[in-house]
Amino acid sequence: MKSLKVGIASFANMKARTLAIARGQLKPSPGEPEVWFTSIESFAKVLSDRNRALLNLIVEEQPESLTELARISGRAKSNLSRTLHTLAGYRLVHLEKGSRGRLLLRVPYSRVVLETPIATRVGATSSLHPPRRQAGRCKGGWKPDP
Repeated sequence: MKSLKVGIASFANMKARTLAIARGQLKPSPGEPEVWFTSIESFAKVLSDRNRALLNLIVEEQPESLTELARISGRAKSNLSRTLHTLAGYRLVHLEKGSRGRLLLRVPYSRVVLETPIATRVGATSSLHPPRRQAGRCKGGWKPDP
């Protein structure tokens, strides 16, 4: 059973991590998440019941094209195309060009494992409790400190 490990991190933390990897300052360990979401809410939207049902339909029916998937799912091709490209962006589905321009759909994982801390580290920003801004005096009046 092949699993995709996903994690939750702020956009700023994901960007800093990606840049550190690109600079060679950080080497991801084998047990780290492969895909990152900015919040549990965004993770839940991508892996909604409807999207998981679509992934299951692809696994079970193995449609030969987007047209066939639209027919068996009862969903519009344009809607499916947007959804599939979103899922592909998170590596939940592979989209490959087949013969005659057909889109081949493959689901590479049988499960998704979410790794997220319950508490954030000291100094980390939490979406539940944004950092308090402190006011400082400046030429134009009061403004938040950076």
